[in-house]
Amino acid sequence: MKKLTVPKNYKKHCELNNHADRLAKFSKTCVFLAVASLTIACQPSETAKPEIEVKVELTATDAKKFVANAEISLENDYELLNKAFWVQANFVNDDTNALAAKAGEEATKMGVELAIGAQKFDHLTLDFDTRRKLNALKQGLVLPAPNNDAKTKELATITSNLDATYAKGCTADKECFTLGQLSETLANSDDEAALLAAWTNWRKVSPQMRGGYQRMVEIANEGSRDLGYSDTGAFWRSKYDMPADDFAADMDRVWGQVKPLYDSLQCHVRAKLNQKYGDDIVSLSEPIPAHLLGNMWAQSWENIYDDVAPPSDTPAIDVTSRLAAKHYTEIEMVRTAENFFKSLGFNSLPDSFWEKSLFVKPRDRDVQCHASAWDLSTTDYRIKMCIKRTAEDFSVIHHELGHNFYQRAYNLKQDVLYRGSANDGFHEAIGDTISLSITPKYLKEIGLIEQEPDASGDLPFLMKKALEGVSFLPFGLLVDKWRWGVFNGEIPAEQYNQAWWKLREEYQGVKAPIERTESDFDPGAKYHVPGNTPYSRYFLARILQFQFHRELCKISGSEGPLHRCSIYGNKEAGKKLNAMLEMGSSKPWQDALEAMTGQREMDATAIIDYFAPLKTWLDEQNKTRQCGW
Repeated sequence: MKKLTVPKNYKKHCELNNHADRLAKFSKTCVFLAVASLTIACQPSETAKPEIEVKVELTATDAKKFVANAEISLENDYELLNKAFWVQANFVNDDTNALAAKAGEEATKMGVELAIGAQKFDHLTLDFDTRRKLNALKQGLVLPAPNNDAKTKELATITSNLDATYAKGCTADKECFTLGQLSETLANSDDEAALLAAWTNWRKVSPQMRGGYQRMVEIANEGSRDLGYSDTGAFWRSKYDMPADDFAADMDRVWGQVKPLYDSLQCHVRAKLNQKYGDDIVSLSEPIPAHLLGNMWAQSWENIYDDVAPPSDTPAIDVTSRLAAKHYTEIEMVRTAENFFKSLGFNSLPDSFWEKSLFVKPRDRDVQCHASAWDLSTTDYRIKMCIKRTAEDFSVIHHELGHNFYQRAYNLKQDVLYRGSANDGFHEAIGDTISLSITPKYLKEIGLIEQEPDASGDLPFLMKKALEGVSFLPFGLLVDKWRWGVFNGEIPAEQYNQAWWKLREEYQGVKAPIERTESDFDPGAKYHVPGNTPYSRYFLARILQFQFHRELCKISGSEGPLHRCSIYGNKEAGKKLNAMLEMGSSKPWQDALEAMTGQREMDATAIIDYFAPLKTWLDEQNKTRQCGW
């Protein structure tokens, strides 16, 4: 119960801001809005005298009205907001950055208002959907700003600048680098000095982010506390239908299931790199220098396959060479991925997808080349990607279209607050699940190869997949562990870089190739840190995709080894998949997982099943080696 004093002539003195006016059309007075804590200027004039006292108690009916009007407002603003960010991502310059910052400021302001308003109903007993939607409103922001216009604007400006700094790739002294070119060097060069230069140069861009990032953490933490969370990390972890600390513990539990496989892979890779580069560069008892693993962040190692591959009479399929031999264009690669989903029973993507997506890096402007999938409305789906005709991008395209088909499935079935994946790991997992079906069998069926290799080619195939997926798991875990520590203060600003490399050594067995200090800001060299994209979703996706794949393969009737299964062309598997996609976030993710797999918790044993032949081989290779670091 809250007492509000209202003048008789309150209508003349109650002035709603634009967001509150749109979000609370159901309110006939400013009394309810004040209780809901939306941003309202509602004060009597100097001459007005309090004459009546009104007692207002929020009810379940008020909660339903609040949710209904919030959904109307979100629906109205969604397309315009996404177009602002789409233009910025495709035309990176000062003007689009300013427009995106303004749009982000307005969206954050609305999100804060909605979150604070939703919080006012916490004490009520409500039906399932109303409570779930209120929770979605409370948790809808990535970085909640305080209910303060100046700080909301400051936060939007900081995040836009961080994003633009990464996209431009220029140092504070205007020395500019192209991430794609540097990444190609790391992927293809055998010259250790060139590898080190490429690795180091990209990390010259991020030190200028450090001050802004620290201030961003301070503002976001203040906003998170306003919503009742101890810090932004706890706020992020609260979005998984379980207590925040339980979620962190569950991540560690699942990591424990797969760590022995990772340790075997790391031991073998380190031994092979030692043979290539010598003891002075790669010690057999220390973490692996990060610049030698074929990837800018050492998060996936498939580019060093030739250095660590198992011997075989049947070499691994070189998909990059096959794409070139078959004269695939970038558009044809995307068409092939779309055809995979169509073979499962999904409808074609709309014509606008082909007209409005970005497939090739333009020559005349800066763009954010990081691959992403967009739903700008319930009918407008796009991807943004600077496609290269490589095996990696062939897989990434399948992944990105997984996002689009997931988006369309729930957009057509669910209310706006349920238009999302069961949890954010599910969204990443769907495309990755499809990628697991890019097997030799699939490549033969689409005509990319003429013959499917026999079992003697399994170890090379599995090694390629492990270098892509298993190698990623600890990195997928540690990025948010670092941020959780930053947000809760366990990692103070003066230890940002030290803590980053401590986690990388502990979890990955990977170290910086040269001395790093606190004048560096190496976390900022990874897009998702300045881009403020929570990263746990990628770890969850790596676990869930194998869980999904194992179940879909059972449905499709596959009887061979799990790593040889492709669900391409199986309508029953597609039907099962679509039924889960259509659920969106309308139910706890445990319900969605159960609907797909019959299990209610994540289970990494599917990864162990998938890579069982490789694990046996790795352990044999490592028998005489000193593993660990």
